[in-house]
Amino acid sequence: MAAEALAHQLDLPMYRIDLSQVVNKYIGETEKNLKRLFDTADISDTVLFFDEADALFGRRTEVKDAHDRYANLEISYLLERMERFQGLAILATNRQKDLDDAFLRRLRYIIEFPLPEERERRRLWQQVIPPQVDASQLDIAFLARQFPLAGGHIRSIIFNACLQTARSPTLPLPHSPSPALSMETVLIAVKREYDKLNRSVSQTQFGPYAPLLERLDHA
Repeated sequence: MAAEALAHQLDLPMYRIDLSQVVNKYIGETEKNLKRLFDTADISDTVLFFDEADALFGRRTEVKDAHDRYANLEISYLLERMERFQGLAILATNRQKDLDDAFLRRLRYIIEFPLPEERERRRLWQQVIPPQVDASQLDIAFLARQFPLAGGHIRSIIFNACLQTARSPTLPLPHSPSPALSMETVLIAVKREYDKLNRSVSQTQFGPYAPLLERLDHA
């Protein structure tokens, strides 16, 4: 979210790098993909956003076989292109210690974003809900209090809950032009987000909705 806000403030387009489209198991293909990526960004004056950057900017390893040698060559090529890149590149990671030291030395700014406090989370929950979506059934205070999540995770939860509601909408509330988001739908999305993060969520966190968590655990 911070990367998008920065690109918007600079009035520049932002391209989010899909690592699955960049990294290739065949020798030399990753370098070709990176070359096309940086060449295009140089021409178009685009902000490059590398999410989960540790997957691409990871530490070089001791060479034990041909695979290690070519993996290190890819990292060296990426280092060289990053140095030549004249635009703005933003790297995001939850695992800074896994980034190669050579990359860290070349970063002009390193900004740490701590998890938002409850009041900030409440504001994030409110902001990420699209204005055309009826969220009157949601207990925003409960969601903000019980689930210490970053803004990106909160946005992902609401996005997935909206998708699920669109696929199997409940009846709109009176005077509501669209189906309403329910607490059950959002909490299911919360559980799935925690699963993606390999983090457990407790019945205490679900509070009065604990029976729903039990059903999800046994589904």
